[in-house]
Amino acid sequence: MTAAFLIRPTLAWLALPLAALALAPALDARQTQAPAPAPTRTVLVKAARLIDGRGGAPVADAGVLIRGDRIERVGPAAGMTADDVIDLGNATVLPGLIDLHTHLTDEVGTNWETNLLTTTPGRAAIYGAVNARTTLLAGFTTVRDMGPTWPYVDIDLRYAIDKGSIPGPRMQAAGNYVSATGGAGDARQFSIYVDVPIVRNLADGVDDVRKVVRTNLKNGADFIKILATGAVMSKGIPPGAQQYTDAELAVAVEEAARWGKFVASHAHGAEGIKASLRAGVRTIDHGSMLDEEGARLLKEKGAYFAPTLYVGHSILHDNQALNIPAHQVEREKAMQGTQEKAFRLALAHQLPIAFATDAGVFPHGDNAREFKVRVDLGQTPMAAIEGATRIAADAMGWADRVGTLQAGRFADLIAVDTDPLVDITALERVRFVMRGGVVHKGGAHTAAPGTRSPR
Repeated sequence: MTAAFLIRPTLAWLALPLAALALAPALDARQTQAPAPAPTRTVLVKAARLIDGRGGAPVADAGVLIRGDRIERVGPAAGMTADDVIDLGNATVLPGLIDLHTHLTDEVGTNWETNLLTTTPGRAAIYGAVNARTTLLAGFTTVRDMGPTWPYVDIDLRYAIDKGSIPGPRMQAAGNYVSATGGAGDARQFSIYVDVPIVRNLADGVDDVRKVVRTNLKNGADFIKILATGAVMSKGIPPGAQQYTDAELAVAVEEAARWGKFVASHAHGAEGIKASLRAGVRTIDHGSMLDEEGARLLKEKGAYFAPTLYVGHSILHDNQALNIPAHQVEREKAMQGTQEKAFRLALAHQLPIAFATDAGVFPHGDNAREFKVRVDLGQTPMAAIEGATRIAADAMGWADRVGTLQAGRFADLIAVDTDPLVDITALERVRFVMRGGVVHKGGAHTAAPGTRSPR
């Protein structure tokens, strides 16, 4: 009896897992037969005119059909249908604009040398979040950020935007400058008894340059910004002087290429421009003293010219409001005439001229003021727009995702009330901004908190 008593419960307990195994297929079937996900809703954006960013004639009575965060179809709106329609009436729709030269973490009206002594990276990050939103609402849905005062804060800003924690443009971030001792980015241009240990951007000699490039890429930089010449907004070597040797520039390009990255060269002076091009940089930023030989070399090498013209006007005319030191204003005065001459030379040689501003020296959100300066110097409005769309996207290596209104690209688009081909300053008054299918200005569609934002 005792034995039977002991055996029966044992068999009962063995039966339980066997029964569970028998039921498992049925349970599994019920669990795997989850309802199919709801189809992604479509949105149709309609407007009187559409400029697709590729330089062709505008499309009248146009539509952009969007599914999720991507463009599905572009052309005449007739015949297009969608779950939701945004009718912008007599507006002009364009691709989201691209600025190849911003400093989003900079607090406008402060000097970077003073910031190193009196502020913190946290403060720069907060200003970066504010400036990123301002830039996006001004119609710039993509930027290349050219280095913060505090190293790598721009990379953290990029992360927060990509994650959807804060609104802002798609970003490529430099992380930190690569500069020579006594050059444009030397962060120790005060008393020799004062040091800012966190700032380690100086590199002298081929081995040092290679190490700093590796350090920046290791820490998340999307590209390398090297200071090939002196700068206006700095002390040390003059803007026209070459501060890195040909060998130092070449090793920066060589090392970046190993990582699948490119180099953007801050270069004002003619010799620094040409040395950078011989080294194989992707963009010449500023390019203030471009000469005939440099223009021919830029075309031969397949590089991009990224002048920053409006910032010079700001330094000369708004220096007091922007708290720009007198020695920097004098440096800009010495450059007057050269930048305009270089821009006209680039037009004459039909160089690929990308849109860049140096926003951060002047208020973020005023980026589009660069357009009028370019048009006043002889660039056509369509070419100026193409510089801030297709050409800028090409320069970033992002032509497959942004810069044009084409099927498969991200649904990054803006609208202005009038025709920017008639009045280029219309781009200073953007009324509608969509990034990745989410309306940030001028519509009811808003991003849910935590929505991830693919680059």
